[in-house]
Amino acid sequence: MEKGRIHIKNMVCPRCISAVKDVLERLNIKYIEIELGTVLFQNAINELECSELKKALNEIGFELLNDKKAQLIEQVKNEIIKMVHHQESSEHLGNLIEYLPNAIGHSYSSLSKLFSEIEGTTIEKYLILQKIEKAKELLFYEELNVSEIAYQLNYSSSQHFSRQFKSITGLTPREFSKNKKIGRSPITEV
Repeated sequence: MEKGRIHIKNMVCPRCISAVKDVLERLNIKYIEIELGTVLFQNAINELECSELKKALNEIGFELLNDKKAQLIEQVKNEIIKMVHHQESSEHLGNLIEYLPNAIGHSYSSLSKLFSEIEGTTIEKYLILQKIEKAKELLFYEELNVSEIAYQLNYSSSQHFSRQFKSITGLTPREFSKNKKIGRSPITEV
């Protein structure tokens, strides 16, 4: 664990941040800031606090990450999740090579190699899976049509989006929209 910072696996949304905040407050552990995947403290937390925090976080589906490689992989995943699920603009979705090094502070080639080694898939494939999950959400709630979804997720065309959607899900976006029984996957399981 870095001095004054912990890394947490499976934090993917604002509710996750709220859940971690509740745990920290319940355990009376003072923090400065909570973001997806990290909590910043004024000073490092002691072993007892760390043990209690680890147990409490595990109970609600989170995991403390002590391994540097695992922390880096989680940072990559969290940045992609933020890009796809929590930003209004899709400008970064097509430019991971510039965005990730700026966001994380490591070269894209080293991030890509490590990600593939640990996860068994590429960063690009992970991005595509997250984009398809976001598309499922938008289709499920009928917020946008196929062309608008393709544009929002930075696809070159609605045809390209539809082909990629079908290759991942086995259904066209329209077929998915019509069959509301087909579920979505939790972001952490993508």
